[in-house]
Amino acid sequence: MEKTGGDQWKEKQVIQSYSSSDRKSPPEELQLAAISVSLNVRLRSADMPIAMQERALRLTRSLLDSSSSRRPNLTLLACSIKKEFDRLYGPAWHCVAGKSFGSFVTHSPGGFVYFSVDSYYFLLFKTEVHLISNDPPPPCRR
Repeated sequence: MEKTGGDQWKEKQVIQSYSSSDRKSPPEELQLAAISVSLNVRLRSADMPIAMQERALRLTRSLLDSSSSRRPNLTLLACSIKKEFDRLYGPAWHCVAGKSFGSFVTHSPGGFVYFSVDSYYFLLFKTEVHLISNDPPPPCRR
């Protein structure tokens, strides 16, 4: 509102016009939240790039939906997720799937996601791989 002559106030309307080029796409976090809602997935904790999280959520939902029985084989599901992440992002991925489990893991930076789909929980994480050679270790210097 702005003041006109005397003690009267006049309402001033401000209209902003945005062209389609001015509109920005929602942040990645909001996109991931929308995807989670659409897939009926609840993200519990993550230290992983958004694109990898999305891959894990979509893959898991797809595997559960393609399961022919009412109770999916969670060991087979965990194995499939692990193998797909090994193939896409290199070795040493681990996947735990179940309705109830405890865990305490050390993971590589950017390689951890914990989420639930329907009544199942999934823990997917990556560890570092060190190649073992047959050569003896170098002697210790004192």
